[in-house]
Order: sequence, then C-alpha cells, then structure tokens
Amino acid sequence: MPDVGSDLMPEITNPHDRFFKEVFARKEVAADFLRNYLPADVLACVDENSINLTKDSFVDNELATHFSDLLYEVDLHDGSGAYVYVLFEHKSFPDSEVAFQLLRYMVRIWEQACRQRQLKKLPPIIPVVLYHGIVNWKISRKFSGMFEHPRALAPFVPDFSYLVCDLTRYSNDDIRGMVLLKVTMLLFKYIMSEELRGQLPEIFKLLKDLSDKESGMEYLQTVLIYLSKSTDKINRENIKEALKIAFPSEGGEIMPTIAEEWIQEGFERGMQQGMQQGVEQGMLQTARNNVLDILEVRFETNTVRHSICFL
Repeated sequence: MPDVGSDLMPEITNPHDRFFKEVFARKEVAADFLRNYLPADVLACVDENSINLTKDSFVDNELATHFSDLLYEVDLHDGSGAYVYVLFEHKSFPDSEVAFQLLRYMVRIWEQACRQRQLKKLPPIIPVVLYHGIVNWKISRKFSGMFEHPRALAPFVPDFSYLVCDLTRYSNDDIRGMVLLKVTMLLFKYIMSEELRGQLPEIFKLLKDLSDKESGMEYLQTVLIYLSKSTDKINRENIKEALKIAFPSEGGEIMPTIAEEWIQEGFERGMQQGMQQGVEQGMLQTARNNVLDILEVRFETNTVRHSICFL
C-alpha cells in the first residue's frame, strides 16, 4: 500500500471534529469500529488488526465545519491492500450531496496514491459515513441515486455504494464495541438530543469497565472537554451531577472537583479561541497542577503525573 498522507493534520477547532479524531486516531478504537460496524462480508476480506491511520484530510475547507474525515490503510486477506475512509457528518440533517463529496474525496485519495507510487491497479476504498443528526438517514447510499436518466444511459453513469452508520437508528443496546468506542458512539448519538442529560450517568458508568485507569482518566478528560464545548443541551452542573451518580464511591466531591477543572477548561477554550497560544497553555498548566493530587486519589496510581503530560 502506498503511504497516503505524510503531512500533519491541520489544527482542529471544531469540538466534534476534535473529539472524533482524538478517539478514532487510536488504532484499537478504529479496529474495534471495523469489527463491529462493517458488514460481515466486507469484514471477512479485511485484516482489521493491520489498520493504520494516515495523516491527511480530504474534506474541503468550506465544509470542515460540518464534516470530519479519517483515512485508514488496511491489508486484505488476499494479500492486497485497501483504504477505509470514514466521513463523520456532524450536522442535524443528512447532506443530500454526500455521495458527490465522497466521490471527490476518493478521487483525491487515488490521485495521491498514484503520485506516491506507480500502481497497476487502484486499491479499493470502503467509504463509511458516520452520522449523528436528529433525523434518520434516508438518502440513497449509491452514487447513481443522484442521477435521473433513461435506462439505456446507465452504463455511462459512474457508480459506487457507501456504508452509513446512522446512530439515530441504533438503540443503546445496538451500539457495540469496547468501552472507548461505545462511550464515544453514545455521546455522538445523544449530543444533539434533549435526552443527553438523562443518558449521561449511564454513559459515564461504562468507564468503570476500563481496565487501564490511566487511559480512562485521559479519556474522561477528553469527554468532559467535548461535552463542555459541543452542546447546549446540558450545563456544567448537569455534568457534575451525572458524575456523582456514576461514581458514588469516589467520595462525592472528588469527581465533581475533577469535572469542574476540565469543564472549565473546555468552556474557557471555547470562549477564548482567539487568545494567543502562550496564554492558553498557561491556563492548561494551571488546570493540570490543580487536579494532579485528585487524579492520584481517584485512579490509585503513582504514574498519573506522567500520564497527563500531553496537556
């Protein structure tokens, strides 16, 4: 497989985009997504453990507020290679032109692959749309669905199909995967819904099943910042109350105190996007110092201070 994407991803400012890419950039999450959401016959062709994230984005700049994307390389069991292209649509309603956008992005992927290495055959691309709007996805999942033409002209119309992971059609029990993936998908499902407040305690409770407490701490921080920046369906008190319900044995004040730091960090980031990088880093440093001792109590580890050095 040619290495598509040597450039670094551009700075991410959209909270849905940031959360999606922070979580789905993890190899174990991406592989888990393929295992649980690709059709069985497609998955049978793919070695999901070979998945490798590239670093390019193919979404047009003017559409970046509504779409995010990640491109993965995978090995096929026949010895060849393919791409899995995940387009995350974070709009309330389906985009009727998404098939046209996918075609444009797929052509860019193939063009880049051809520039980087001579190819006798183009690698297949499995396009997946991850959708979490407020109405069901009812748009045709075939590119040819955008055309009206006499049957005799059908051979001249390009066509491909794309997969849709429509979270509006999934019940909570239908959402599968390991804890990180399941929590992420549930948050995407409810982030635009009035049901978010009532669902939060149960979503947070899933984090107790994480065996790696340090990873759980990092992920919880990512979740709290995402919640504080991406929705008007809840406020900080709702988040803190949900944490009290989900983590009652942690002593009533520990989790809310952590939440206050991280939620405040998220709100301040959202309000101060125009601030200089140095000022923002100073704020993050203060937040980190304030929660270190609390984190060590919650996660019972001596390495917590090292585990949040990414801040």
